[in-house]
Amino acid sequence: MTATFERGLNALREQIDAPVASFFSSCVSCGLCAEACIFYRETEDPKYTPINKVEPMRKLWKREYTLFGRLGKYLGLAPQITDEELTEWETLVYDSCTMCGRCTMVCPVGNDITMMIRKMREGMSASGHGPVELMGAAVRHTDGTSPMGDLTKALLKRVEQASAVTGIEIEVDKPGVDYMLMLSSHEIASGEEMIASVAKIMDKAGKTWTISTEGFEATNVGIQLGNKDVAANLVSRIVNAAEKLGVKTVISPECGHAYQAIRWEGPNLIGREYPFEVRHIIEVLEQFRAEGKLKTNGKDDSRITFHDPCQVVRRGGVCKEPRNLLNMVASDFVETDDAGTMNWCCSGGGGVGANQRANDIQAKAFNMKKRQFEKVNPEKVVTMCAFCHSTLEDQLEANDMDEIEVLGLTEMMAEYLEE
Repeated sequence: MTATFERGLNALREQIDAPVASFFSSCVSCGLCAEACIFYRETEDPKYTPINKVEPMRKLWKREYTLFGRLGKYLGLAPQITDEELTEWETLVYDSCTMCGRCTMVCPVGNDITMMIRKMREGMSASGHGPVELMGAAVRHTDGTSPMGDLTKALLKRVEQASAVTGIEIEVDKPGVDYMLMLSSHEIASGEEMIASVAKIMDKAGKTWTISTEGFEATNVGIQLGNKDVAANLVSRIVNAAEKLGVKTVISPECGHAYQAIRWEGPNLIGREYPFEVRHIIEVLEQFRAEGKLKTNGKDDSRITFHDPCQVVRRGGVCKEPRNLLNMVASDFVETDDAGTMNWCCSGGGGVGANQRANDIQAKAFNMKKRQFEKVNPEKVVTMCAFCHSTLEDQLEANDMDEIEVLGLTEMMAEYLEE
């Protein structure tokens, strides 16, 4: 037994708390979680059943924390977990699960299967198992300012470009403002559009805001990889930057796992409450709308549908807000089947889209979204997650459906701002 494997096994043991034990004890093997999973539905392979993806952890629980398991262990009858087994399960845990949370929603006994898979990833990463792309991104982000390395110069360039486009002065590292905006590396790499859109909206709403050069990257690879130490370090950067500037609210950008990491898991990761609020950008825009500070003029006449990002809508509760906004700027808005909290994943979340090894299984999983879109035949798809945005564009192109344009909701709202 290698030291790395033993470290991973210990990490897995640490994840087996009272909720996990109750989950394993109460699972009735009904199979509903399988029907809720895009990977099982599109392959019909039993190994992709969500509860099966945590089987090594269930085996460890049974062997070491149940009466009959301990007796079997004493008699030499209880099977041990091996490094080979973790190697085999690695592709199930990372390649065929986006941690979308749909399986959790349908579990009749309330098991949070998604969180159990997250815990399973903690043991995997500690034992040296995980996609090389995610492990490399974790190192780059820890050593730099983003999963792509040090993007500080790129950020400042985007701010300069956004100021030139909008004619609005955008100040970085400005203390005492209302809002501190975070960005995903996708948004920084793709252009100045998101920063320019926020600048225009904040200017119209009469709000003060800034971007911190010490904590601007929202993406949290630690959450996707399953490394709470990395995740806590990345959250701490944002919290320290916000506290240093004394801002009232931190804005999570159009990024699903970033929202989960900073809003819902962050305080637990760093062990304390925040002295500021955390809100998704769409929550902020909805507040502006409700207060009469977000006024638009004109509408897009294209046939438009909306893709619900799993971590923001299903696991974050931001469901009505994007629809309130979209109805302001779209005259032909149509919903897909299963829209809202039970919508189907884009197929790329949870690190799957960043994992080249998962390309084939992801392509199969996307067929569910493909059929959703084919049924409503949209000209445009709007979403509020940068990774969903890029995944949808890539998969639509791969399926010869790239005549469908993919848009970000924040940028769309900025486009129709009242002059």
